[in-house]
Amino acid sequence: MDVKEETMAAFELFDARKQASTIEVAELPQASVLVPLFVRSGKIHTLMTQRSEQLRVGAGEVCFPGGKRDPSDKDEVHTALREAHEEIGLLPGDVHVTCKLLPIISKNAIIVTPVVGFIPESFLAHPNPAEVSAVFTVPLDLFIGPTASPKATLVPSLSFDFVEPHTGARYHIWGLTAMVAFVVASIALKTKAEGHETFNAEGLMSMLRQGLQQRMRTPSKL
Repeated sequence: MDVKEETMAAFELFDARKQASTIEVAELPQASVLVPLFVRSGKIHTLMTQRSEQLRVGAGEVCFPGGKRDPSDKDEVHTALREAHEEIGLLPGDVHVTCKLLPIISKNAIIVTPVVGFIPESFLAHPNPAEVSAVFTVPLDLFIGPTASPKATLVPSLSFDFVEPHTGARYHIWGLTAMVAFVVASIALKTKAEGHETFNAEGLMSMLRQGLQQRMRTPSKL
């Protein structure tokens, strides 16, 4: 198998669409993010955005394309694809959806479902300036390194700094976005985080499931 096929096979084990869910999340607002992956020079990369400075919430923050679920959305995947189209002009038909991961609860008590999909390496983004100020790509192995510091919380204090090699632009990736990137990298690269030899993708997903179940049992603490 080539790199793309191997990565897709790795995600099959963690696809929430193929697992019976016992976690009820309907009582909280829901959102989805699309984690677009592609292969460049034999390595997996992901595409990220920087939110517009004009936005009232999260202005200037780095994130994956995504947003809150609309009543007309069929499911979490539909939300992620719709938002990516609206934000960066990515056509839903150009996304090979690979996996829907377990949701994560944001600091604002929103259920966020990461949807992983492959896109063409040749994709050229057309960002909506009202929502997005920049679009850039990052090697996925950035998120498996000494700065990765997973903890037993829903949104660990992960943060990563990335310098775009062609423009010199600097991006700080933190919070839920960093957590999603870490989860995706842990699964896609099938490796342990540097400096955390006992930590792996299976352990991470178990931690997230337990944390989500605990938070849903204690809504007053959200």
